[in-house]
Amino acid sequence: MAAKKPRIVIIGAGMAGLTAANKLYTCTSSRNIFELCVVEGGTRIGGRINTSEFGGDRIEMGATWIHGIGGSPVHKIAQEIHSLQSEQPWECMDGFLEEPLTVAEGGFQPNASLVDFLSTLFKNFMDYAQGKLIEGSEKSENFELAAKAHKISMTRGGPLGKLSVGSFLRQGLDAYWDSLGDQEEVKSCGNWSRKLLEEAIFGIHESTQRTYTSVDDILSLDFDAEREYIMCPGEEITIAKGYSSVIESLASVLPDGIIQLGRKVTKIEWKPEAQQSAENGHANRPVKLHFCDGSVMSADHVIVTVSLGVLKAQNGNASGMFSPPLPSFKTEAISRLGFGVVNKLFLQMNSSFVGRDEEGKKFPFLQMAFHKPDSELGDKNIPWWMRKTASLCPIYKKSSVLLSWFAGKEALELESLSDEDIINGVSATVSNVLPQFYKQVNYTPHELRNKNADSNGTSIQSEVLFTKALRSKWGTNPLFLGSYSYIAVGSSGDDMDSLAEPLPTIVNCESAGSLQLQVLFAGEATHRTHYSTTHGAYFSGLREANRLLQHYNCVGF
Repeated sequence: MAAKKPRIVIIGAGMAGLTAANKLYTCTSSRNIFELCVVEGGTRIGGRINTSEFGGDRIEMGATWIHGIGGSPVHKIAQEIHSLQSEQPWECMDGFLEEPLTVAEGGFQPNASLVDFLSTLFKNFMDYAQGKLIEGSEKSENFELAAKAHKISMTRGGPLGKLSVGSFLRQGLDAYWDSLGDQEEVKSCGNWSRKLLEEAIFGIHESTQRTYTSVDDILSLDFDAEREYIMCPGEEITIAKGYSSVIESLASVLPDGIIQLGRKVTKIEWKPEAQQSAENGHANRPVKLHFCDGSVMSADHVIVTVSLGVLKAQNGNASGMFSPPLPSFKTEAISRLGFGVVNKLFLQMNSSFVGRDEEGKKFPFLQMAFHKPDSELGDKNIPWWMRKTASLCPIYKKSSVLLSWFAGKEALELESLSDEDIINGVSATVSNVLPQFYKQVNYTPHELRNKNADSNGTSIQSEVLFTKALRSKWGTNPLFLGSYSYIAVGSSGDDMDSLAEPLPTIVNCESAGSLQLQVLFAGEATHRTHYSTTHGAYFSGLREANRLLQHYNCVGF
């Protein structure tokens, strides 16, 4: 009886899973070496890539940017399939828009030189953390402040004796204030002192950093890991025809039937003992997959590409996804690594308001500086979940669709709110920071409308600022349970390497035979230097496909 072909099952049809499938199929289809299958728990391919439309524009509900076009496989594919240009308007089609307008709570507009200084200060501190700010170089501005902050932060320590990005940044801001000496505190405007205003402007960039990294609090973000993370060179761009076009291109080479949707895996049974059944060869496949519909599938190799959020939810649970449970080096790495939530909020502006500020200008690229949520100085009409939102801006210069980013507990709160509550909360915020935008129209936030009545007691009808809202919900989606990974304080890149390690941990292919490489792991959280990115997910899928290809080369295929 002829030995069966090795069966490879890939769990997840996102960037990592489809890259692995594409590589395995295109390298071996002519030789018909493998049985290949991709099982996806959802009803679509793409994973955390999900192109959609809103207000007539193409938008991204998930992955948005090609983070540097130099050496990016995502950019290369998008070029090859001609997805970088489109006649339909798309999100961020004109880059990062124009220079932002920074406005503090209450409608006060800080001096542009102060905003620029604090923005540069923050950037220099992050450059120092990432090893880009070097003493004596032409880019050494604020080096001494950053070095002082680093030294103080190291002496004070932190959780597990390690330094966080958040504590370093705050020590840097304190070092800046110390450098000013005993200057008299002067009111800037209303209830803003200069120090409070500087802290709030600095906080804009801290909030932006939360969305870059998916942390709830940047005090959770490991300082040392910043120097290991690698950015692809070149500009950051969006994909005109949508990120999903790249995913569809990867999947297009696979024959019908290889990708199976609606196949959610509930359990992965594997054999930690390195014993081969010599009499049956591949007949006794070592891995069994159990699905939510009760069906079972056996496999020789499984590539697991589920999110770190899903792995965390299953971690250390004897009745969880893996049977037997993952070894301790895996579970400990999963526990230490960070995985957060980032959500995007799109708002459709009422056509009455488009281009209707008092000078006839469009809605600005707005940066918002807020008082702290627990401050008595804040406007009570601004909801707490808006106070760490850094910006609100059109998705491109002439669009009537506005975009805002949320991270951490604010992102989770956004998922629980009704569209009406979201629209009212954002409207109340805009009415506070940009009262001039609708000064000449009869707009009133929802919660104040019932108080508006004419002399006869008849309610005055006010125009609404936003007519529709659309938000992502990555945090509560059971297939993801979050957005992307980060290296938390107490973790390191070593944990991502541990997460990428295949099971069982056997390297001698002569003795391990077909039981080697039963369970492999891919996904952005398994890439030490490109985690949190789509190209990191791509590289990880390629890595695991190549691991299997090399394995079968060594055993005679």
